[in-house]
Amino acid sequence: MKLSPAERMNLLKFVCSFAWTDLRVAQAERDLVMRIAGRLNLTDAEVKRVAEWLRVPPRADEVDPSSVPKDHRQLFLQAAELAIQADGRVVPAERDALALFRNLLRG
Repeated sequence: MKLSPAERMNLLKFVCSFAWTDLRVAQAERDLVMRIAGRLNLTDAEVKRVAEWLRVPPRADEVDPSSVPKDHRQLFLQAAELAIQADGRVVPAERDALALFRNLLRG
């Protein structure tokens, strides 16, 4: 699937927000996000922005599920699932956030 630069950044913003769901970003989550960034061939400035989201989470109003194009919803959901599983443990808040995200994407 081909993503525009804005869509790639939106995907990574969502992935970072899910990495923050348990209020901390583990090294395994950081590694996952940076692997995804590498596969998406981001510019240096884009990688810097993603690194900032790993230090401070994106604002809640910047991760609106209604902004995810219908054609990309499965990709975003899969990426969110990877993010919450990356550290080897899924806490209830992560499970709940993923269920809500899944439901909002269906709507």
